[in-house]
Amino acid sequence: MTAELTHLIAAETAQEIPVPVRDFAARLAADAKGAVTAVLFYGSNLRTLSLDGVLDFYVLVEEIGAWPQRRLAKLANRLLPPNVEYREYLTGTLRLCAKVAVMTPSQFAAATRFRSLDTTIWARFSQPVAIAWTRDAVATTNTIALLTSAVATAARWAAYLGPGHGEPAAYWRALYAATYTAELRVEKSVRSDEIVRHAADRYVRLLEPAWRAAGVDFLKEAGELRPRIVAEERKQAQRLWALRRAAGKPLNIARLVKAASTFKGGADYLAWKAERHTQIPIDLTPWQKRHPILAAPRILWRLWRQGALR
Repeated sequence: MTAELTHLIAAETAQEIPVPVRDFAARLAADAKGAVTAVLFYGSNLRTLSLDGVLDFYVLVEEIGAWPQRRLAKLANRLLPPNVEYREYLTGTLRLCAKVAVMTPSQFAAATRFRSLDTTIWARFSQPVAIAWTRDAVATTNTIALLTSAVATAARWAAYLGPGHGEPAAYWRALYAATYTAELRVEKSVRSDEIVRHAADRYVRLLEPAWRAAGVDFLKEAGELRPRIVAEERKQAQRLWALRRAAGKPLNIARLVKAASTFKGGADYLAWKAERHTQIPIDLTPWQKRHPILAAPRILWRLWRQGALR
């Protein structure tokens, strides 16, 4: 990785975030009794710095066994990370709600490599993120390296999936449109454009150093960028992407089913998430809440028929 890209990511992760968010992150870190290396804060609440809705955290823990959860959940997290939990934190009269994902730094590192079949981690963390809590300076440095890897991988795929030449934003828009197509997403199709538009200067600033970090050769002409990719290399990349597109939705469905069964309130959370992004109400019956795995196929089929998962 180039020092230039690492410096940009380090500055971004150190941005100011609300004190209650940092306190919440510290509470999460305390759950693993010293085994947590970092807590990442990301998503729509980072963009708005709002405390409403559900906050998004990723907890990086040295060993899955150190995180307090049932034996079956630990096994599931080793096989298909991350595990997801729903947490609440009361500070004074303020009640914060959060979705908390848990995985190890080594799992995170594997998921951000270019050869990773799963696109979700590197795509998510190529977007803005803050380090809400970190154990020490070494952990901070290692976490920044993980996030830098995610950005470099995303930028490399953007070179392959984007136009032959164009402005920087065009590559990021093409990338996120491709990842949304590959994944099982309830967000609207215009979401990829909104992501780039929200932090347009940031994506322009990142692309060139990210390409250099990823080893992508390119030319810059009259404000436009042109990755120097030979035809055979592009064809090979397209074949690799086809595999990721084919695997994306099955992986996401497996995670949804796992999430609904590995934490309390999981079915209610998934219903809330779907309704929030699709405006399609999901009223769960008591039976569906008790048996989320058995209920999941019917709910997913309903969303698919109404166009929410395409």
